[in-house]
Formats: sequence, C-alpha cells, structure tokens
Amino acid sequence: MTGTLIDLAVRSLAGLVDLDVERTRYRGHARELAAAARGELVIVLGGDGSINEVVNGVMDILGRDGTGPGGGGATGGLPLIAVIPGGGANVLARALGLPVDAAEAIRRVREVIAAGRYRTIGLGLAGDRYFTFSAGLGMDAETVREVERMRAEGRRESTPLFLRTMMRQYYRTDRRRPALTLERDGQPPISDLFMTIITNRSPWTYFRDRPLLPVPNPDFNSGLDLLALRRIRLTTIFSAVGQMLYIRSRPPRGRDLLSVPGSESFTVRSARPIALQVDGEYLGETKAVNFQFVPHALRVVA
Repeated sequence: MTGTLIDLAVRSLAGLVDLDVERTRYRGHARELAAAARGELVIVLGGDGSINEVVNGVMDILGRDGTGPGGGGATGGLPLIAVIPGGGANVLARALGLPVDAAEAIRRVREVIAAGRYRTIGLGLAGDRYFTFSAGLGMDAETVREVERMRAEGRRESTPLFLRTMMRQYYRTDRRRPALTLERDGQPPISDLFMTIITNRSPWTYFRDRPLLPVPNPDFNSGLDLLALRRIRLTTIFSAVGQMLYIRSRPPRGRDLLSVPGSESFTVRSARPIALQVDGEYLGETKAVNFQFVPHALRVVA
C-alpha cells in the first residue's frame, strides 16, 4: 500500500481510535500481527489475501483461549475487524457493501466505528483454515495458483485476469478423470466431480461490478453452499458463469452441475492430490478437506 493511503487512513481515524500502524513484510505476517493484537480492533488495508490472514489471526486467539467462536475468551467478545479495500478483486469488502474506493471506504469505516454498529458474520472453515467468502478444489484452485504466479511477476490481480486464466487452465487440467467425491453425514457419497466451489453465502467473485452468485440472496449466516461440476466442458462453464451472473431467483442448474446450499459440514475427498484455495489464496495440494460452517464467528465494521 502507498504511504499516501496509509496517511489518509491514519488522519481520518485519528481521535476516534488509538492506532498502531504495522506494514506486512512477508506471507503470513498479517496473521501474526492480528494474533498479537489480542482484543483490539484490527483494521486491514489490503486485498482479500491479507484479510484472510487477519481473520485467521484473530480467530487463533479464540482457539488458544479454548473458548471457540462466541465464547469471549480474553477479548470479552467476538473478534472485531475493519476492511479497507486495497487489492484487485476486493470480494469481501464489496460483499459487505463497502465502497471499492479506498478513500470512500475509510470514511465509511470511520462512520461505523463512531456509531458503534457492527455486523456479525459466520465463517467457513476448510480443515484448519478459516475463509470469509469462498474456497475451492480443482480447476478453481489451479487458476488461483497461476494468478499468484503472475502476481509474483508483477501482474495486478483483477477479476478479468482471474477469468482469463481460468479459461487457459481449462486446456491444461485433466478433463477426463474426475477425482472428487462429496461426503455428507446421513447422505450417500456423490463421486465423479471435477471441481467444487464452496461459498460462505457470499459471491464467489465479481465480474467488474457484478457478483457471481452460486446461490441467490447471499447471507453470511446461512451456512456453506457448494457448486460442483460433473464435467469440465466449455459449455458447462459458460452456462454456470452465465447463470451466476444473471439469474438471481435460484442456484445454477444443469445436467453437469451439482448445487448443495446451506450445509453445516461436509467433506470433499480426492482420488489424487488436488489444488486447494481459500479466499483466493493457494494453499497447495491435498487429498481430503473437511468443511465446516462457523456461525456468528466474527464482528466486522460494515
């Protein structure tokens, strides 16, 4: 982030909160800083990856205190974070209704802090990693891996870049051998899946200013939603993306689509190591992930 933007945030919030300003220096540093805050408001000026680290940092406090979400612990209440968008997609900020423009978002954050009206949202948990809006296994995560590589080479992250990379990844991924199986308590397993998108009742991502919604009427406290592809074909992908962009009355439908809304927990297993991402951060390859919904886990300034 530029020094000018940081100075603007500090000046705008001066007199309202007592700020300690820290710059992240390496991957995982935001998580360490957030965990060290212990009970303070943590304001994140950055993209969805930095926000995800901060969320996991503040949730680490509850885990170490042995209380779990909602138990209070050393904080006397739920963790509290504020988001000032500074990334390419800024999915969480937009899903919370914050302005994409950082200066406008700073003004909104100041107004909400002054009024003391905070929202409480649920989180998803992929194994031991919390996520705020989405996780994915398969081509979705492979695309995130490629976008991260291009970012390291100097490309700026954006939703159009993400979608273009996904189309290129389509020709590289194994489209003949489905590896994924969905397992739920009390339900028969569903196998032969190529790709899964798990959302925390918020948009999967945005195409310019329009959200891609795997389920209508997104709500951060209504469980996890899964959208899976039984086949990887261009027609299937275009159909799913088109429905997520323009249909707001129901989840995407189709012979090659599987939609499971509002789940509390489920497991996705893979017959071979497969890529995993959470909140647009590539976490490597895995063969099984247990997903859980954690209701009313976090307070946000929005």
